[in-house]
Amino acid sequence: MRTETKAGGDKRPHNLFEAAAAYVTASAEDDQERADEAAGWVSPEALSFGVNELAGRAVVALARERGESPRTVARELLGLPAE
Repeated sequence: MRTETKAGGDKRPHNLFEAAAAYVTASAEDDQERADEAAGWVSPEALSFGVNELAGRAVVALARERGESPRTVARELLGLPAE
């Protein structure tokens, strides 16, 4: 697990949510180098869990903002037809 230096010089490990956030944003920005770096911070299983958690939270937040169901929002984001 990689560590980063915080402002005071302390080192701490990246947690799975930091890794997921960095991985998803790097992927969205088409920055493969940053995505690969973030993927190395935690195990593949932890990264997968974090990405899934981030996706779920994002869909719920967007659904609330739009006044739609999470199912409708998820299908729309993936370009699937409405049910």
